[in-house]
Amino acid sequence: MSGPGSFVRVDGVPLHVVVEGSGPPVVLSAGLAMAWFDWDAVAALLVAAGRTAIRFDRPGHGLSGPAAAPPTAAGEARRIAGLLEALGRPGPVTVVGHSIAAFHAEAFARLYPERTAALVLVDGSVEEDPRPVLPAALRTGAARALGRALTAAGLPAALGPGARRAAVRAARTGGGDPAPRDLVRRCYRTGRVWRGALLENSRYPDTAAELLALRARRPLTAPTTVLAAHDGSTRPASLRWLSRQYALATALAARFDTVAPAGHLTMLDAPAHVAETILTTPENPPTSWLSSGG
Repeated sequence: MSGPGSFVRVDGVPLHVVVEGSGPPVVLSAGLAMAWFDWDAVAALLVAAGRTAIRFDRPGHGLSGPAAAPPTAAGEARRIAGLLEALGRPGPVTVVGHSIAAFHAEAFARLYPERTAALVLVDGSVEEDPRPVLPAALRTGAARALGRALTAAGLPAALGPGARRAAVRAARTGGGDPAPRDLVRRCYRTGRVWRGALLENSRYPDTAAELLALRARRPLTAPTTVLAAHDGSTRPASLRWLSRQYALATALAARFDTVAPAGHLTMLDAPAHVAETILTTPENPPTSWLSSGG
């Protein structure tokens, strides 16, 4: 399922996208520093169930071009909309966001309700009261400077694939990195991916704060599921994470589900559960879309 895909230009940035299958479309967006192939197993199950799986890499991730500007919640929602338009699939779609991409997926559902059939947040990031300590411009500048320095020192080429594999092992309840080694080398030996991850992470608190403000202004009308990963332990940190995910589901009036044992890279530890969650989240094609004959 890890074909080369194709590229479409959205807001001046070439985005790498893989579209497979037929039927109702599902957009899959992975977390920080992850790539399209991290959805391989989930995408295969969705396609087998009669869905169209649309996987894409955000700027600076996977095979996409570098980011032209720091990310925002609204900006990433517009990127998803632009991607769908470029593919000739304006909606409605089920949009799935993992980790930080849950911010982007929820923003899309709020800003483009007529294009959203359903929303699924897979172990999504949660920030109840985000308060950036340093000015955004300072954090962005530091991230860019660090990215340039790491690239100039040759660290991505020397350490990138190993760092990727170590991070994946740490974020799973068991097993290593299932991604094809040639694709890992192709993506993670480049300074572009390191710079993209650093830039996106530098704006994490701002994106979280932006989404909180958006919740107060734009209602969420799509059927929503919050899927929380649990490692199966009774450690306080693990139970606190479940509690925060449950609180998020309550705040969004969403269905709440858990999967265990699973780590933060839930789509790798429990692809069947993730796919089933997506398939059983009821779709709600907006009336305006149906009446338009789209």
